[in-house]
Amino acid sequence: MLSISLNPLNITIPETIGNFSGSLKSFYARQSQIRRQIPMGIGSLKNLTLLDLSYNKLSGNLPSTLGGLEELQRLYLGDNNIGGNIPEELCQLIKLGELFLSNNKISGSIPNCIGNLNLLQKLNLSYNKLTSSIPLSVWNLENLLFLDLSSNSLGKSLSPNMRTLRVIEYVNLSHNQITGNVPSIIGAFESLENLDLSKNSFQGHIPDSFGQLKGLDQLNLSNNNLSGAIPKSLEALRYLKYLNLSFNKLSGEIPSSGPFANFKAESFLGNEALCGNSIFGVPPCTSPSSKEARVKQLLLRYIIPSIASFIIFAILVIMLRRHPQYNMQIPSSLFTLPTVDQRMISCHEVCRGTNSFCESNLLGIGGFGAVYKRILSDGTTVAVKVLNLHLEGTFKSFDAECKVLRAFRHRNLVKVISECSSPEFKALVLQYMSNYSLEKWLYSHNYYLNLVQRVGIMVDVASALDYLHNGQLECVVHCDLKPSNILLDEDMVAHVGNFGIAKILVENKDATQTKTIGTIGYIAPEYGSEGRVSIKCDIYSYGIILLEMITRKKPTDEMFVGELSMWQWIASIPDKMKVMDDGLLKIEDGRDVTIMQTILLSILELGLRCSKELPDERLDIKDVVAKVNNIKLALLGNRNKGV
Repeated sequence: MLSISLNPLNITIPETIGNFSGSLKSFYARQSQIRRQIPMGIGSLKNLTLLDLSYNKLSGNLPSTLGGLEELQRLYLGDNNIGGNIPEELCQLIKLGELFLSNNKISGSIPNCIGNLNLLQKLNLSYNKLTSSIPLSVWNLENLLFLDLSSNSLGKSLSPNMRTLRVIEYVNLSHNQITGNVPSIIGAFESLENLDLSKNSFQGHIPDSFGQLKGLDQLNLSNNNLSGAIPKSLEALRYLKYLNLSFNKLSGEIPSSGPFANFKAESFLGNEALCGNSIFGVPPCTSPSSKEARVKQLLLRYIIPSIASFIIFAILVIMLRRHPQYNMQIPSSLFTLPTVDQRMISCHEVCRGTNSFCESNLLGIGGFGAVYKRILSDGTTVAVKVLNLHLEGTFKSFDAECKVLRAFRHRNLVKVISECSSPEFKALVLQYMSNYSLEKWLYSHNYYLNLVQRVGIMVDVASALDYLHNGQLECVVHCDLKPSNILLDEDMVAHVGNFGIAKILVENKDATQTKTIGTIGYIAPEYGSEGRVSIKCDIYSYGIILLEMITRKKPTDEMFVGELSMWQWIASIPDKMKVMDDGLLKIEDGRDVTIMQTILLSILELGLRCSKELPDERLDIKDVVAKVNNIKLALLGNRNKGV
């Protein structure tokens, strides 16, 4: 065995690697800053069973000589800059059990001969540039447990002639261009725990056979063109904890039994024809016989009076405008309508429900006001952000937050339920977060986050930033990302909030100038010194938060004085395990110590790369999302193996 992992070597692998002893079986060189191409000579290591070159700076193409590693069982080349195609010679590795090529720049198609790898258990080709369709032979890998082909450009439809994979546990085909129907044969994957087909172009119905996936824990079919009703058979999925069917064309009644009793409106957003329980954010269902009566009732109660009121109002406006002595400004708030998923809540109800904003209901104080807990008349608990109108910039902050939160919808962004605005009072009614903020969990003595929870929060926040930066036509920069603005719901899912100083970058513009400055310690150097705002400012803040979560030290800690910053402190210590939060060093039973240390160091390295001083040296959010998801998979894999 040769292990040189986790060293800043900054070297290339020499062509003479092939001269190593024929008895070499394991070669570990993970995260060692290895550059350039994998040499052709590596194919001479005939007895090699494990090759790990992941998390390096490898480039060039995959050498065809890899096919000569006839004893190879595990090949890890993820998180590099490898390009070119997947050589068909890899199909000669008939003993291969795990193949990880994720987060590279590999293009072309998945070779059809991959079906020859009969012993393959884990296949990860995610975050590449693969095109064409998924070959039918992939579904012949009867020992496959884990399949991730997400974030590529794979197209066409899935073959209805797929074989039944009875042992597979994880399938992720999200972020591709796959069309056609969802094959019902997937319902026969009896061991499946996680299925993600989101962000494709699937159409047709959700297969009724999905009700047979008895062990399913997570199902994501969002952002497709699926139609028809949600199958009642899904009520039988007793272990289903996460469901996302949002942004499709589904219709009919949402089931209410089984796991559906625990789901909320977020699972069904963007399906205009759904109906059912009000907790799902949809209208109640009506029987066909009462449809005509319902239409008449709507006409009489709402539509006709509204039209009449508008006509009368328009006549009054015209008359007033014709008489200058009575000319006046019509408040724009008269035309303000609630946005999708919002409620109309009067200022009176907001004030009355918080006992005039007494201290016992105070949740926190921010730069432009305070946040209070509030229970509405229907029993719903919300958070009310009351703006301090005496502070300079309050009105601008209110407008910015309304614009961002009203327009965007994402699982990891705090939702705005309503807004209350008058000359004397401005407030936002927001989604209530019962587990408060990340800052409270990091620094309160009676709270503790384990590594799985911390990594989950890292993934949630990265997902929110990806949506803000890339999910809409207009890019949004948060500008004040910090632990106190990362809020946790009852399931410990993280939501990014407080968009009071957020900036919207218009199309074709990658930066803007501002005089508004975020929080010291989290703001990027170019933002603090020049007021220059770009998406790389959020990446910097995210990197600082990663370092803070893993060291449990604030960037403003008293130890960081003069020229010594958190980044410099971490970078200067050779043994990086010494900077870790002591609570994370207590390895749980059943976990591999070496793997856990590798995961912790991966998080630390990611934080350092995100918080580089120069913006161009920081990672893109797409790369960040890929890396934190890989970290999460590695962590969960370590837990599941129980070694």
